[in-house]
Amino acid sequence: MTYSHINDYPADIRERAARVKLACFDVDGTLTDGRLFFDSDGRELKAFHVHDGQGLVLLRKSGVAVAFVTARASAVAEQRAAELGLESHTGVKDKLDCVVGIASRLGIGLDEVAFMGDDLPDLRVMLQVGFAVAPPDAHPWVRERVHWRTSARAGRGAAREFCDLLLAAQGHAEALLSEVTRVEGERIEGKA
Repeated sequence: MTYSHINDYPADIRERAARVKLACFDVDGTLTDGRLFFDSDGRELKAFHVHDGQGLVLLRKSGVAVAFVTARASAVAEQRAAELGLESHTGVKDKLDCVVGIASRLGIGLDEVAFMGDDLPDLRVMLQVGFAVAPPDAHPWVRERVHWRTSARAGRGAAREFCDLLLAAQGHAEALLSEVTRVEGERIEGKA
């Protein structure tokens, strides 16, 4: 299902999204398509979608804390998080413990936390947070237990779709669009 307006979302999804103060994301299979690439020297390569990155930055700038929480030790994920100005936790053995720690440090209850993941290592934390989200290509055991599923696939805009929902539910989407169109209008008129 494609959503074009915040009121297209079910009321319970809008309510959950409006409460989120911390959004945590698994990396492989959520921010990437789940495939792992290694070069001939054994170095890991990952492909991230630029739209997802923009959404993550917009969330952060709108006051929602954003963190990567992944079981794989990954210099690539750490680099991507740093590039976007996000908190990164890689090589995490217990994702629930990690997310509880982040939320506690920020003074945020688990009902104000969202987690987007795709497979069994994510499920324990997803069952405890206020808003659990998965891409449509998540493992079925996870997909059937989340609050909401994106229509975009992992690594192909799923995270951006989720970020856009959070931004809209919290009243930031219209302001972001107004600012962009105002600046663009000034640029066209020669004022910027």
